[in-house]
Amino acid sequence: MDQRIIKLAKNLVNHSCRLKEGEKVLIEAYGDTTKDLVKALVKEAYSVGALPFVTIKDNSILRAILKDCSVEQLQHMAKYELERMKDMDAYIGIRGGDNSTELSDVADEKMKLYSQYFMNPVHMAERVNNTKWVILRYPNNSMAQLANTSLEAFEDFYFDVCCLDYSKMEKAMDSLCELLSKTDKVRIKGVGTDLTFSIKDIPNVKCFGLRNIPDGEVYTAPVRESVNGVISYNTPSNYQGFTFENITFEFKDGKIVKATANNTEKINQILDSDEGARYIGEFAIGVNPYVLKPMKDTLFDEKIAGSIHFTPGQAYKQANNGNKSSIHWDLVLIQREEWGGGEIWFDDKLVRKDGIFVLDELKGLNPENLK
Repeated sequence: MDQRIIKLAKNLVNHSCRLKEGEKVLIEAYGDTTKDLVKALVKEAYSVGALPFVTIKDNSILRAILKDCSVEQLQHMAKYELERMKDMDAYIGIRGGDNSTELSDVADEKMKLYSQYFMNPVHMAERVNNTKWVILRYPNNSMAQLANTSLEAFEDFYFDVCCLDYSKMEKAMDSLCELLSKTDKVRIKGVGTDLTFSIKDIPNVKCFGLRNIPDGEVYTAPVRESVNGVISYNTPSNYQGFTFENITFEFKDGKIVKATANNTEKINQILDSDEGARYIGEFAIGVNPYVLKPMKDTLFDEKIAGSIHFTPGQAYKQANNGNKSSIHWDLVLIQREEWGGGEIWFDDKLVRKDGIFVLDELKGLNPENLK
């Protein structure tokens, strides 16, 4: 087996989930290419005395179920999955499907029901809040195509990104967390973007390989009704099987009052899923030095160095602004110079310009200092 897979499995078990003897871990994997990592994870879990449970899933099968499912069926599926998740101490989710748009022709109403009855209670409410969890993608030809590269080149990139020194990153994040804790007003400026909001008294969380691989972000949330202005995202986002581009949101008192994209009707249908879908549940700053361009894969794109993501929908319990929704949609704005530039201001002080931190205490988070 590729030694890089074994190293990744060790990191996931020992760093990300910190499994202990007797703990139960659910390993949930999508796609045939993930099997080597699953086997390495099972072996590593046993080595620390943990109990691994494995489920292999496939989006083509999920598509077949969702096309003709009933509300009652989704409720039963959610019930069984929720009970299993409640019985777990940890969760490792590996995404490696060979078609990122497999669910594109499932009716919007079915996808909405799937989020409402399945994703939100099982994963957002139970897994996120009550287990030690980590989610990652696994390299395959589909991901290499999204990144416009060969599979071999993408695998080299992938293992660089996923196996960097996250302990070093963790220490470098301390100063940003301290500054966020003292900040009230945030202003985001850029091409087509001028946004203000407050983060006063909202907790912040540093992400350094415990929950996502790859990782590299610090997140908080805006005070729910404080967001005003406009944001124009400059990265595509694959959501519910459709690739959205040129997304622009206009806010008034926290609510998205106008939303446009390459499919304006579809994006507004998503934002009308429930009341909380038009409010923001997360504001995060991305810092991974190896992730530099979008590949329509959220787990990578939201970590892009010099980026932010500003997320409609459900807030995390750890940085809770009270917003509740069946969706949580991480949308990314890259502010590096080659992407149009941009600025982040905290309480009228410039913090980051064109993707580079300018305050001395934050320069440890710049790419050259994290590699």
